[in-house]
Amino acid sequence: MKPFTCLLLCAAALLLAPKSGAVESGQSAPDFTFTDAAGKARKLSDYRGTVVVLEWLNPACPVVGRHYRSGNMQATQKAAADDGAVWLQINSSSMGDLDAAASAEWQKKQGVVAAAYIRDQSGDLGRLFAAETTPHVYVIAKDGTLAYQGAIDDQPTASLANTTSAHNYVTAALAALKAGKPVEKPQTKPYGCGVKYGG
Repeated sequence: MKPFTCLLLCAAALLLAPKSGAVESGQSAPDFTFTDAAGKARKLSDYRGTVVVLEWLNPACPVVGRHYRSGNMQATQKAAADDGAVWLQINSSSMGDLDAAASAEWQKKQGVVAAAYIRDQSGDLGRLFAAETTPHVYVIAKDGTLAYQGAIDDQPTASLANTTSAHNYVTAALAALKAGKPVEKPQTKPYGCGVKYGG
């Protein structure tokens, strides 16, 4: 391949790929509208004045499965809900997407504690936030500022047994916001299965 042709193809790939950190921590999270799996239309700004957690997931991803089998994700969701936060689950993966009925069944089986499940079939929402992996978690403060984005914890290669003893970045971010303190680590590198964007 000629160097110039390679340069053009590489540049095109960079333009088409989701950019890491498209929404900067400390900046306002972009508003968006969505219709959840139950058919209810909402928008992010409806929750202004409430802490919001966005969890990108793919039920078919083994890493997502590990966090649910261990109970780690559900415990994190419950702790957030107990503090009044709204938890939104988003599936932007073209592979591993479940229809509305199957999504509800999966949530019930896993004991999910979430206000809504969003099937982002176009991938627009995932690209807006540059969601890279499942899981990939974002915490939005009451004023709409993105307070945290990245991995759920510090154990990207942890076994199932170690998952619950890992340092949970999401719970730490929520605790900091509750205490009125800055989040110590506003951004970490997410890990898991890559989001398989369609189109």
